[in-house]
Amino acid sequence: MKLKRIAAVAATALAIMTLVGCGKSTKAAADKSQVKVGILQLIDQQALTAARKGFTEELAKAGYKGNKIKLDYVNAQGDQSNLQTMSQRLARDKNDLNLAIATPAAQALQKADTKTPMLFTAITDPKSAGLVANSEKPNKNATGVTDKVDVAGQIKFIHKVFPKAKKIGLLFNAAEQNSQVQVKLAKAAIKKLGLTAVEKTAATTNDVEQSASALMKQSDVIYIPTDNTMAASMATIGKVSTKEKIPVVPADATMVKLAGVATVGINYEDLGKQTGKLAVQLLEGKKVKDLPVEQPSKTRLVINPERMRQFGLTKAMLEEAE
Repeated sequence: MKLKRIAAVAATALAIMTLVGCGKSTKAAADKSQVKVGILQLIDQQALTAARKGFTEELAKAGYKGNKIKLDYVNAQGDQSNLQTMSQRLARDKNDLNLAIATPAAQALQKADTKTPMLFTAITDPKSAGLVANSEKPNKNATGVTDKVDVAGQIKFIHKVFPKAKKIGLLFNAAEQNSQVQVKLAKAAIKKLGLTAVEKTAATTNDVEQSASALMKQSDVIYIPTDNTMAASMATIGKVSTKEKIPVVPADATMVKLAGVATVGINYEDLGKQTGKLAVQLLEGKKVKDLPVEQPSKTRLVINPERMRQFGLTKAMLEEAE
């Protein structure tokens, strides 16, 4: 009987050990099945936040949600030192991939980490930003979706909507490389139409009201590129537009809501979803070098009815100019 009891205790202990072992094995499998994705966003503004939303929604749609994914989101709030610190932290975290939203975020993250596959979005010219040498065959472990719009087409849209406008104001932050690229294209398009470009810059959101006010006194209509500083200041720009009675046409559809009359531009949530599809391909085994940098897949006419009425425009007029 004593031997039987000893055997029973041993069997029970063995069963418990087996269960514990199985538990560890299951947990390890669960851990292995969870992907880690880091997200570094330059600043808290509508367009960039919309891109992030679209990105995470696309991942969830592909099954990367709940305990299947660990998202590590950080926001630098436009501060360069924050970008460096946060980039270094994401590098240490050894994520399966990282997403950078906006050019300065991508540049900081790439400098801190060349080993982790990086996706970027809301970037106008990744080649001039040094993120890729070849957009068709990315060779720096980074790829993504640009937000480069048809600047010349948008200037033509402005000319059709406001045919009497002779001076087109350009409001941007000269420190943003993406804005410099767009402004150069805008000036060329304005000159080609026989019109005059007037420029004003604002280095921070605190400078926007003064610059916008000065520019509107010298212009017939304002064009704003996909500039992060301006995007974060659209409520202020809208206030100045109402006061000075000068219409605003932004490059980014997200900007229209707070200040713009209309635009034929991209939707940043769509841009984020497009980037999310690239992320799914990477997580499922594709290599960065096999995923060319993509352009926005679609544009759309976005209108602000209140601003349209303010400047005597109708939807039919805008659709005709599109």
